[in-house]
Amino acid sequence: MSTLRFKAVSETYSRKAIPVTEPDRRSNIFGSNVFNETAMRQYLTKDSYKSVMDAIEKGTKIDRNIADHISTGMKEWAISKGATHYTHWFQPLTGATAEKHDAFFEPIEGGKAIEKFGGGQLVQQEPDASSFPNGGIRNTFEARGYTAWDPTSPAFILGTTLCVPTVFVSYTGEALDNKTPLLRSLQSVDQAATAVAKYFDKNVSKVIATLGWEQEYFLVDKALAASRPDITLAGRTLLGHASAKGQQLDDHYFGSIPTRVLHYMRDLENECMLLGIPVKTRHNEVAPNQFELAPIFEEANLAVDHNSLIMDVMDKVADRHNFKVLFHEKPFAGINGSGKHNNWSLATDTGVNLLSPGSTPMKNLQFLTFFINTIKAVNEYEELLRASIASASNDHRLGANEAPPAIISVFIGSQLTETLDELEKVTDGKLSPQEKTDLKLNVVGKIPEILLDNTDRNRTSPFAFTGNKFELRAVGSSANCANPMTVLNAVVAKQLMEFKAEVDALIDKKNMKKDDAIFNVLREYIKQSKRIRFEGDGYGEAWEKEAKKRGLSNHKTTPEALKVKMAKKSIALFEELGIMNKVEIEARHEIEVEEYAKRIQIEGRLLGDIARNHVIPTAIRYQNILIENVKGIKEIYGTSFKKVAGEQMQLIEDISGHITEINKNITNMIEERKKANKIDDMEKRAFAYCNKIKPFFEEIRYHCDKLELLVDDEIWPLTKYRELLFTR
Repeated sequence: MSTLRFKAVSETYSRKAIPVTEPDRRSNIFGSNVFNETAMRQYLTKDSYKSVMDAIEKGTKIDRNIADHISTGMKEWAISKGATHYTHWFQPLTGATAEKHDAFFEPIEGGKAIEKFGGGQLVQQEPDASSFPNGGIRNTFEARGYTAWDPTSPAFILGTTLCVPTVFVSYTGEALDNKTPLLRSLQSVDQAATAVAKYFDKNVSKVIATLGWEQEYFLVDKALAASRPDITLAGRTLLGHASAKGQQLDDHYFGSIPTRVLHYMRDLENECMLLGIPVKTRHNEVAPNQFELAPIFEEANLAVDHNSLIMDVMDKVADRHNFKVLFHEKPFAGINGSGKHNNWSLATDTGVNLLSPGSTPMKNLQFLTFFINTIKAVNEYEELLRASIASASNDHRLGANEAPPAIISVFIGSQLTETLDELEKVTDGKLSPQEKTDLKLNVVGKIPEILLDNTDRNRTSPFAFTGNKFELRAVGSSANCANPMTVLNAVVAKQLMEFKAEVDALIDKKNMKKDDAIFNVLREYIKQSKRIRFEGDGYGEAWEKEAKKRGLSNHKTTPEALKVKMAKKSIALFEELGIMNKVEIEARHEIEVEEYAKRIQIEGRLLGDIARNHVIPTAIRYQNILIENVKGIKEIYGTSFKKVAGEQMQLIEDISGHITEINKNITNMIEERKKANKIDDMEKRAFAYCNKIKPFFEEIRYHCDKLELLVDDEIWPLTKYRELLFTR
C-alpha cells in the first residue's frame, strides 16, 4: 500500500465513530422538529389551524391575514426549538435542494431588536432565479423568481433553521422546480381516480397517490474517498481494477451490519425521527459497503420531500462518522449499482388501497379496474416513463447486476397473468347471469387467494406489481423522485379519464349495466396492453429481440431516451392535464440534455487528468525502477542478461504499450470534445458527448486498470477497490 493510502487509512482508524445514545422510545421524539398537527394545535389559533388543514385536505387558499397569524405561531414554535433563521426550502431543476437563510432578527429603534417572521415572509420569497437551471425561461439579467409556501408539506427545523417547503416559479409563472409539476400531477390523478372510484363507493371524495421509496447507497471511508479525485468530483470511480473479492460470495447481502456502519445508521435514524421521516428498514445490500434504508408509505408529495431531505441529512451524518455517502448509480464497476425503488399506489380518503383486493367481488372489481388501467397507462407511455428515469449516471446501472433493463415492461406474476387471461375471454356485450356468476366466483372472487401466494419478485423488471402496489425499480439512487412520480401520476390520470369516458358511453348509449360496461372495457384494455406484460428474464438478447417484435422501445442512453419528451403525444398529455405547458416542457428537456453533456464533459476532463497526471507518471516511475534493475543485471551477467531479465524487459515493454494507448486515446478524446463544444444545439451536443466522447472512457480505463496490476502497489497513487469496498 502506498504511503498516501496508508496515511488515509491510518487517519481513519485513529478516529473512532462516536456511538449513538438513543432515546428509550423513538416514538417519543418522532416529528418533534416538525410543525405538524400537534404543534399547530398548540401554537395556532383555531381559525389559523382550520385554514391550514383546509389547505392540506381541500386545496383551499389561505387568506393573507390568516397567514400572519400562522407565521407568528410557526416562528414562536421554531424559536422554542432553538431556531435562529428561516428559509424557503425548494427543489430547483439541479436535482438537489436549495435554501437561503434569513435571520428572525430585525433591529428596531432605540438600539433594540425583535424576532420577526410575517405572513408575507412565510407565503412568498424572492430568491435569485437566474443562476438556477431554467432552460431558457429566464435570461441571466432577469433574476426574479419566487418561492411560494406549500402547506401540504409541513415546515421543519434542520439545525437552527426553520425550513418552509415551497414551490419555485419564474416571474412569468413557469415552474422552475420539481415540486410544482408533481403537485399538479397529484391533483390530476386525484380527480381522475376519484371519479372512477365513485363507481364502487359514492363516499369517496379524494384519492391520494402514495409513495414508499427504498434508498440504496454506498458508504466509503471519508479519508479514502478524499484520496480519489474521481469520487470527489464525479461521485464515482472512473478507473480501478476489480477487487479479487467482490460480491461473488453473496456474503454481504442481509449480513450482520458492521459496527461502525450501525452507529451511522442509528444516528441517521434518530435525525429522521426528529424530522418525522418514518424510516423503518435498514440492511446490507448486495455489493460490499452497499446499504439500504426505507420508510413507511406516505402521501407522494411528502414522501418526495422526505427523500430529498434525507439525502442531505445522510451526507451530514456521514461526515460525523468519517464516511462519504455515494448516491451515484454505479460508483464501482463490476458490482451492483444503486437504485431508488419507487413503490406507488392509490388510496382513498375512506381508507381503501385501490391496488389491494378486498373481501367481495365488487371490491375485487375495483382492484382490477385500477390494476388494469395502470398497466394500460404504462403500455401507452412506456417511452415517457423510461425518459423520466434517464440520467448520465443511471445509464451505467440499467441492465446489469440486478438492475432492470432500459426496456420498460410490467411484471405481474403467473397467477395474475392467468386471471387477466380469463377476463380476456369475457363475452361481448351484456353478461348472462350464469357468466356473471362464474366470473365473480371463479375469477374475481379468487383474487385475494392469488395475491396471498403471489410473492414472486422479478428483479429484472422495471415496473412490477408486488401485492398491493407497483414498484418502479428503474429510478436511480441519486434521482429526485418527483420526476418519475409526476409522469406516472400523469399517465394514470389520463388513462383513468379515458376509461371513465368509455364506461359512461356504454352505460348511456348501449344501456349496459355498470358492471357489464366495466368488464367490457377492461377486457379490451387487457388485449391492448398485452405487449407490455413480461414475466421472464429482462437481461439478454432474447428479450431485446422479443421486445422489438412487440414494438417496445429500448433507449439505452439518456439523449436517446429524452427525445420522447418533445414528442407531440407527451406535450399534449402534460398540457391537457395542466401539469406543464410547452415552455416548461421544452425548458426541462433543454436542462436535461445540457446536464448530460456537462456531466460527460466533467468526467472526460477528470479521467484525462487522472490518467496523465497520476497514472502515467507513476507507471514511468516504476518503469525507470525496472530499467535500473535490468541495467544492474546486465552489469552482472553481461551479454546473457536477457535470459535473466526477460520478464522485467517484457514488463517494461507492456507498460510502454499501455502508456502509449492511454495518451493516444486521451488526445483523440480531447479533439472530439473540442468539436462537441462547438455545437450550439444542446441536444446534438449531448449526442456527440454520448456517441463520440464517452466511448473513450472504457478504452482509457482498460489500459489504466492494466497498469494498476503491473505497477508496484507501494507507489500506486490511487486507493484501490479492495480498500474502498472493504474498509469498514
